[in-house]
Amino acid sequence: MKRAVPVVPAVALGILLLSGCGADSIQELRGGPAGHKAHGVAGAPVQPTSSASPQSTDHGAHGGSGQDPEEGSGQGGHGSDHSAHGAGAGLPSPSPAPPTGTAAGVAFNPPDVMFLQMMVPHNTQVVRLVRLVRERPVRPEVKELAEAIGVTQERESASMSGLLTAWGQPATAKDDEHAAHGGMPGVSEEEMAALISAPPAEFERRFLDMLIAQQDDATQMAKVEVATGLHPEVTKMAKRVDVSRTAQIAQMLALRGQ
Repeated sequence: MKRAVPVVPAVALGILLLSGCGADSIQELRGGPAGHKAHGVAGAPVQPTSSASPQSTDHGAHGGSGQDPEEGSGQGGHGSDHSAHGAGAGLPSPSPAPPTGTAAGVAFNPPDVMFLQMMVPHNTQVVRLVRLVRERPVRPEVKELAEAIGVTQERESASMSGLLTAWGQPATAKDDEHAAHGGMPGVSEEEMAALISAPPAEFERRFLDMLIAQQDDATQMAKVEVATGLHPEVTKMAKRVDVSRTAQIAQMLALRGQ
């Protein structure tokens, strides 16, 4: 039986998007029409235990329980598997890594820096992705959602880049620094090219699949920051990312099923 996916009310979604955004891996959604069935398959949780770049591989079920996404728990879109990102399955809860520096008297640590360094290019890629919709034959509601996501994530990236500059940290991490947590999530140039060349009848479906995967990757990075980050402003950003992307995923899954 096909699971019903709640549609996030437009007003609630708009609030989440403007408040600062807001599939499993992109690899699991490459497969096309059946790709979105991967939502709901939970992997083994990985618990960050040191100040090194943490990782998270557990992806919960999308679609949600109907809970108001503004409550901030993130459970509205990912089911019960969120426990794996914190005190999951009887394992000890991860704690913030030691500080690595301070700015304006507030300490930050390596997970804070890594979260910002990963989110800025990730957001940039999402903005590039949603701009493809402007001249494509997609439904108005898909185009409206894509535009809202693009505007919000551009603003979000500006704030994140500003923090990195204030901290004297590079705008992005070196490629090998992502190896410890599975590599930088994202869409390859080959995948982007395939989407651009997709027939008009298939573009919207492929676009939604790809954007669902991208937004899910953001929720996974946000969960690690919430669990192990130290800087209050960055952890607050991460919580907003989790809630907003979860709402967007629920909306897109509903659109995908129509």
